[in-house]
Amino acid sequence: MKPFRISDCEFRICPTVILIITLGIGFLAAPPSVDAQPTGKVYRIGILEAIPAARNAPNLDALRRGLRELGYVEGRNLVIEYRSADGRAERFPDLASELVRLKVDLIVTRGTPAARAAKNATGIIPVVMATMGEPHPIVASLARPGGNITGVTTFSTELTGKRIELLKELVPSVSRVALLHNMGNPAVPPEWEETKTAARSLGLQAELLDVRSRDDLDRAFELAVRQHVDALLIGAEPENVEQASSLLVRVASGHPGDGARKPRQPADKMSAPRRRI
Repeated sequence: MKPFRISDCEFRICPTVILIITLGIGFLAAPPSVDAQPTGKVYRIGILEAIPAARNAPNLDALRRGLRELGYVEGRNLVIEYRSADGRAERFPDLASELVRLKVDLIVTRGTPAARAAKNATGIIPVVMATMGEPHPIVASLARPGGNITGVTTFSTELTGKRIELLKELVPSVSRVALLHNMGNPAVPPEWEETKTAARSLGLQAELLDVRSRDDLDRAFELAVRQHVDALLIGAEPENVEQASSLLVRVASGHPGDGARKPRQPADKMSAPRRRI
């Protein structure tokens, strides 16, 4: 199956993802109608996420609602096995292996570390990437991914230059930008290289704020202040976006805290464009 090139599903479950999940289940049996009597088969969907279920409620609610409309109802013919790494990517391999031992029918992942763990854990169970930034560490190519994996990609590396161009247009006075991202994610180093290249072409200085856990956020903020960063590019990673929200509030309010100095200018958040590809 060819990955769908959709960037606006970045932080929410969209109809395309639900369709892919349903198709994955559909390989095992034809989907029942909503009003059909239970067939006796109970499908198990495993979910690998970076954040706990309570903090991911909107996505889970949308997934349940979409599957319910297609005849898959939790408590009747569907079980969702949710596993969270709680922001610790090193936990994904064990969690993926646990889902394989549970003999789930399908695994849904978000982000490159989760997708890579699922790929390493099984070559048989279908894996749907709800979103990821750089697919090449996981699949052979976009045209022919091969194996048991499909899904969507945000094309975050390819769109990095465009985001910086838009940022420069919105804030012409900007001179120094920073990428806030997790360099432990194998998809991020190419994005950082593209960030430096795009910034250099526009006469900007690029800085890296490597945030791999919540403990890194204050250090990253203080570094941004010391380096006189004018604007932030926040990487498309669930844990980073949640952490960065508090950073943005502090910057915008001018209350950096922890003894840090107030930055010269407020920082602007530039997330991935919500545009279909």
